[in-house]
Amino acid sequence: MSESDQVWESGEPERPYVVTRGRSGADDKAPLDLVTLIVSRSGPTPGMEPEQSNVLRLCRSPLSVAEISAYLHLPVSMVSVLVHDLLAEDRVEARSLVPPAQLPDPAIIEAVMYGLQKL
Repeated sequence: MSESDQVWESGEPERPYVVTRGRSGADDKAPLDLVTLIVSRSGPTPGMEPEQSNVLRLCRSPLSVAEISAYLHLPVSMVSVLVHDLLAEDRVEARSLVPPAQLPDPAIIEAVMYGLQKL
């Protein structure tokens, strides 16, 4: 069990509060959702917070924010803050899932249907 797991499970929220500097997961600049994939661009360096180092190690292969939260046994809001900090330092890359295809213009669908009826 890592140090962050022990602190969180012991009911002492001071460590997460200190690590996130009292910030929540809300950030208007680059919103992250639970399925945003995070990939490390570099490895941990000496002096980093253990939680940030753990995120970098975990994300050698793409992982979603929700998966990172589950593996580290940390709240999603805390993981979001950690990932935002790592994004600002260009240590990770965030990849959104491919957006669903947009529906074609209804006029085109009607024209195709009309053409098929004429056959």
